[in-house]
This record gives sequence, structure tokens and C-alpha cells, in this order.
Amino acid sequence: MRYCLLMHYQEGPEVGLTEADMAPAMAAFTAYADDLSAAGVLVTTEVLDAVANTTTVTARNGIPEIQDGPFADTKEKLGGIFVIEVADLDEALAWAHRNPANGWGSVEIRPIAQTYAPDRGWYHP
Repeated sequence: MRYCLLMHYQEGPEVGLTEADMAPAMAAFTAYADDLSAAGVLVTTEVLDAVANTTTVTARNGIPEIQDGPFADTKEKLGGIFVIEVADLDEALAWAHRNPANGWGSVEIRPIAQTYAPDRGWYHP
């Protein structure tokens, strides 16, 4: 089963951290990604750019509205994702528990309902 590990945390520069301050966290994420890869469960991972670079589009009334920045104003932001393929929720929980973001934020575990591939269309992984 495929799960998305969504990491929510405050952005480093927002709380006064420099790149040097964040280097140990990046090393921890590298080790974590290497462990996921070695276990054969890593599908993909993405680190998102700063929320200040976000553009949000809505069209609730049929008219597109564009807003700079995130739609929701929260302290913790979606900072990145790991997509993993494991046997069950218990295994996803074990990997989420090891995720370094737990030290300063939270990791949301969400099952992947569908995915898309040009040669297959929408399917359940």
C-alpha cells in the first residue's frame, strides 16, 4: 500500500535558523531517505520551497482568484513529502516515527487513494 508522509513544521528562517543551523536536520533527512531507499519502500520525496513563494488559485465562484502566499495562515506549513510503498499502516507508522521532522513538527500519514500514469490513467497503487 502506498502512503504519503506529509511533514508539517515551521520554516527554519521563519524561526531564526540559518542554513548552518539546519545542516544537522538535512543530514538526518539524508540518512532517513537513504534508509527508506535501502529498504526498497521509497517511491519519491520532495522538499517544498518556502511558503513565501506560494501562489494559491481558487475558483469558488467560477472566477479564478490568485493569491500570493498560502491560503491558510498557520505556524506549521507543509514542508515536504515522502511517498512510500509498504505492506500496511503499521509499517507506515514505523517509518513516520523515524522521520526527523517529528523533532520539531509533525508527520501526517495519508493513504494514497489514486495515482496517475499516462499509460494507465488513474489507478489504485
